Amino acid sequence: MMQQFLGLKEEAEDCLLFYRMGDFFELFFDDAKKASAVLDIALTTRGEHGGEPVPMCGVPVHSAEGYLARLIKAGCRVAIAEQVETPEEAKARAKREGTPSSKALVKRDIVRFVTAGTLTEDALLEPRRANVLAALAEVRGTIGIASCDISTGAMMLEACAPDGLSAALARLSASEVVVPEGWSIEPDERIERDPSDFSSDQGRARLQKIHEVATLDGFGDFSRAMLAAAGGLIAYMEHVGRGNLPLLLPPKLRSSAQIMAMDEATRSSLEILASQSGGREHSLIAAIDRCSTGAGARLLAEDLTAPLLDRSAIEARLALVQWLHDDPIARAELREKLRAQPDFARALGRIAAGRGSPRDLGQIRDGLSGAQQIHEFLQVKSDQPKLLGSLLPELTGHGALVDELARALVPSPPTERSNGGYIAEGYDASLDELRSISGNARRAIAAMEARYREETEIASLKIKHNGVLGFFIEVPSRHADALMAQDSGFTHRQTMKGAVRFNSVALHEEATRIAEAAGLALASEDAHFDDLVALVLRTREAIAQSAAAIARIDVSAGQAERAAESGWCRPKIADEAVLDIREGKHPVVEAALVKSGERFVANDCGLSSTDRFWLIGGPNMGGKSTFLRQNALIVLLAQAGGFVPASSARIGLVDRLFSRVGASDNLARGRSTFMVEMVETAAILAQASERSFVILDEVGRGTSTYDGLALAWAVAEAMHSQIRCRCLFATHYHELARLSDSCEALSLHHVRAREYKGDLILLHEVTGGAADQSFGLAVARLAGVPDRVVKRARQVLAKLEENRKETGGLAAGLGGLPLFDAIEHVSEDSEDPALALLDEIADLDVDSMSPREALEQLYALANRARSTKH
Repeated sequence: MMQQFLGLKEEAEDCLLFYRMGDFFELFFDDAKKASAVLDIALTTRGEHGGEPVPMCGVPVHSAEGYLARLIKAGCRVAIAEQVETPEEAKARAKREGTPSSKALVKRDIVRFVTAGTLTEDALLEPRRANVLAALAEVRGTIGIASCDISTGAMMLEACAPDGLSAALARLSASEVVVPEGWSIEPDERIERDPSDFSSDQGRARLQKIHEVATLDGFGDFSRAMLAAAGGLIAYMEHVGRGNLPLLLPPKLRSSAQIMAMDEATRSSLEILASQSGGREHSLIAAIDRCSTGAGARLLAEDLTAPLLDRSAIEARLALVQWLHDDPIARAELREKLRAQPDFARALGRIAAGRGSPRDLGQIRDGLSGAQQIHEFLQVKSDQPKLLGSLLPELTGHGALVDELARALVPSPPTERSNGGYIAEGYDASLDELRSISGNARRAIAAMEARYREETEIASLKIKHNGVLGFFIEVPSRHADALMAQDSGFTHRQTMKGAVRFNSVALHEEATRIAEAAGLALASEDAHFDDLVALVLRTREAIAQSAAAIARIDVSAGQAERAAESGWCRPKIADEAVLDIREGKHPVVEAALVKSGERFVANDCGLSSTDRFWLIGGPNMGGKSTFLRQNALIVLLAQAGGFVPASSARIGLVDRLFSRVGASDNLARGRSTFMVEMVETAAILAQASERSFVILDEVGRGTSTYDGLALAWAVAEAMHSQIRCRCLFATHYHELARLSDSCEALSLHHVRAREYKGDLILLHEVTGGAADQSFGLAVARLAGVPDRVVKRARQVLAKLEENRKETGGLAAGLGGLPLFDAIEHVSEDSEDPALALLDEIADLDVDSMSPREALEQLYALANRARSTKH
């Protein structure tokens, strides 16, 4: 057995080997140590190998999926080694080979590799998130990308330049990326395979064979790089499936000219599918997802990660959302029907991969039946938008298949086929007869039990069944002697503590009849299952198209529902470079404020060819970053084909969206916060065009004041005068306001704030004009910085401002100040009297004073000021 295990482990390479032994998957050696730690299960030993105990752990076969899910989530890959023959077959083989049958070892083989990108089981997949497997190949300086969601069969081919690979991978967010051995480009986490798999000729031949076509021209004009990537992808899927390919739909061509480009930093900054803290909560999709089905949620995520550049396609999506938005009664009824839809796209994927169950066939039946009902419901509606008109025909044409599945299957088929019971009564007369024989035999056994009780006068006699003995007669030990007699007609089989078990000729005959009938019934159901699977697979592409149409309708209904909830508007899409948003909101922040009972302050944004660059100042916490992000998200939502959180919006198509808002260390790559900021800024300067939209926040803040100001100045000039794109630029460098004198399309704006009685009041309103101050000390106080530190900061600030006026230098005269540590030795008495006077004025409660009290206080302060001056 251990020799067999080691041979299979060599095939499994770096995967954990699940080795089937009876009702358990066992793991040995280092696999057992790693799995026991991840799964928190007991690590034991069994036998010896090389004189050392063999570490071992195991999981039950019936609950293996849950353990697999945890292993995959922990980054492990697993090889499943199943028994590929029965013990009887093993004994017969041993006899043919001249080996003692008592030592016959059941053959096992790796039937499948379970990896993060090749999952199909419901228990291992997130229902509202696509699971993408990607492969990369480079041909003559062009990188081909082949991607596939194996759970549904959707396959996409595209190409990019090496400098665009990072953005493409960020968009795909693949669970696994397969590359040729020796691949020197990103990503860092990848699976390397034999370079010979990545052949364009092989890729073309494999696709033609899978889809049974002589040419791929009908699918698209695929480049050699794309086909090479497709070859590597299919070869890897054949490897993990041990020769069995999953469902693969005809590949679609994706062009970079069709979708808005966003790099990894932008996607992370905008928190489109996941927040920066990790997880779906507080992300854009969490704030807008109102889809009724998992397939709809997955399509919505795809829409958000790949917004469109085709104005007509965007308008088609918006028109369908508008149509559903304007009819709330029909929308509610449609969403109710959608909620009843099973995820039959993934059910089809499991069936095509050979891992389908009766339940999956039932989901195909119910899904196609529901699609027909949705078609009938929508077909009679008037003024149908163009997109809906193209989707409705995809929902029909499955009547014969649905009828066959409805006749063949019970209403709620089980997930396991091994126990039968999923073929409906009346579908097959011979199967019904076998079931009747089995049922009659069981009734005969019940009658036999009653007869034996009467004949033996043992009221406690019972006829039982288990998987080892089959049917047997059991009596308490005290009655065993009566049945042990030779003329009793009973044969002793087993003695238990407190009971003895027997057999009889009549019982054996009935048991044989039951076993034969049950076995034939299971075989008959298995045959019907295979026939039904073949019937489904003959129309798999049409079924997949129906599932895709349901998902698109669900996305549109969900977008309409979300828009109706908060009064969002339909954006107007323009060809010119304009961004005119009235009362715009950040969807994620607004949703969070609504939960806490607070109100979001909406703001306008108006960018055009003559006012395309906004320089925005104001205090931290004032809402600058939120304002920047909300406008980027509104652009993204609009080009994804959805309504936007604003009272009105006119948006010129954006070819590339860039967000450099916030940054953090990337210690793994040896990059500081400032280095990360500069890398992201460099990418924007290199890739942005006149049609791009860029949001920049605090450029230059991670270095010295002079360097930071110089960099911010130069970047702002480049964005305005060289790239000439629409840009929102937030900064604390007040000196940048001078750019408005030389940059004709630059305007000054700030977020409003006020100090009242020493407290900072943030108004979160964006208004025209330069910021008069940053309120940094007030924010520090708001954050809980000790008063003595804030007061010392005021002293330093006063000195800086004084010397700045005298010399024009930002930091002139600062060297004359004592070190900051001197604050520890400064007593309250030595505090700057002018600052003390300002503190006293700030603490006055003017509203509660009478006129006389106010006048007396004013005299007192004037006297204090005169004495301070002298």
